[in-house]
Amino acid sequence: MIKQTFAVVANSLLFIGKKTGLTYNEVNILVYYLLIPLSWTVMFDCWLSLPITSAALMCVWIRIFIATRHTFREWCDQAFQDSVNFLNWFNRWGGNYVLNSVIICVLLPLFIYGILIWLLLR
Repeated sequence: MIKQTFAVVANSLLFIGKKTGLTYNEVNILVYYLLIPLSWTVMFDCWLSLPITSAALMCVWIRIFIATRHTFREWCDQAFQDSVNFLNWFNRWGGNYVLNSVIICVLLPLFIYGILIWLLLR
């Protein structure tokens, strides 16, 4: 089940890359560092009734886009490699890249969505 989940996510990111002309690394970084966190901040801001965290995240990303306007692909490649290194850091406890990816990049975000949805429905 772990390998299949990893494959579905990786293939989805590859498909998005092919459709948008972005590399796998660019799509991965945009999804996991911009889109997912932005959806969390929007939900959190709705709970707060104040759009402060979404605005802060967008300011960070606008600064990133400006600072890397000529090197965004390379920046994403480095950020992706840093992410791989982070996920592999957990191997010391018996995991592997695929398992760590599913836990941290699929299950943890779903758990956070669950908490945010619970907060919004309360």
